[in-house]
Amino acid sequence: MTKIIVIEDDIYLREELVNTFVKKGYSVSSISSFDAPEKEILNNNPDLAVLDINLPGKSGFELCKWLKARASFPILILTARDTLSDELYALGLGADDFLTKPCHPDRLIARAERLLQTYGKVRNLIQAGDIVLDIDTYKVIWENAHVVLSDTEGRILKALLECYPSVVSKQKLLIELWGSEEYVDENILQVNMTRLRKSLDSIGLRDMIQTVRGQGYRLEVNKP
Repeated sequence: MTKIIVIEDDIYLREELVNTFVKKGYSVSSISSFDAPEKEILNNNPDLAVLDINLPGKSGFELCKWLKARASFPILILTARDTLSDELYALGLGADDFLTKPCHPDRLIARAERLLQTYGKVRNLIQAGDIVLDIDTYKVIWENAHVVLSDTEGRILKALLECYPSVVSKQKLLIELWGSEEYVDENILQVNMTRLRKSLDSIGLRDMIQTVRGQGYRLEVNKP
C-alpha cells in the first residue's frame, strides 16, 4: 500500500489531512513531535511527504533540503505562505510541488497522485534490508546518510544487491563490469571493491561487503 507522511504542526489540520488521504485508501502516518523529526520521517519510508513550512524548531525549508539530500520520495509543500518567492525558494531546495492553504481536498489528492505516478515511473531503486540504491544515479541511502558512488562502484553494488543474499562470483562481476573475464587483471576488481568499501564506510556501512574465500563476495546488510 502506498504510504504518505504528513508533517504538519497544527493538530486539527494534521488530522484533517490524514483523514483525507485515508479515505482515498492510502496508508498515512504523521509527525507530532518536532524536536528531531528527520529520523522518524525516514524510518516511515514514505512514498510521499506532505510538508508544512512553518514548523517549530527546524523550518520546512530546512527539512525539505535535508530530506532531498538523503531520500528519494517526492515532497509536496502545503503551506499558508503564498508568496512567489517562498514557492520558488521551496522548489529550488528540491520540493516537487507547492500548494497554499486552504487547499481543496480534491486538488491536494490530484497533486499527490500526480507526484506518486511520476515517481513510480522514474524511480529505479534496488533495496536489501535498509540499504537502498538508486541505479540511475548510484546514490546509496542508509538511515540518515547517503553517498553517491562512481559508475564502477555503483555497478558492483547493483550486482551484489540483485543477488542478495547469495554470493556473487568474481567471474560474474568481471563480466558485469567489463563484458568478459578474459584479459582483465583481477587486481582491477579488487581495487574497485576497496573503493566501494571505503565509500560505504563513509556512511557507516563498515564491513557490509563480505569476501567469501574461493567464491566471491556477498552482502551482509545487518552488519553496519
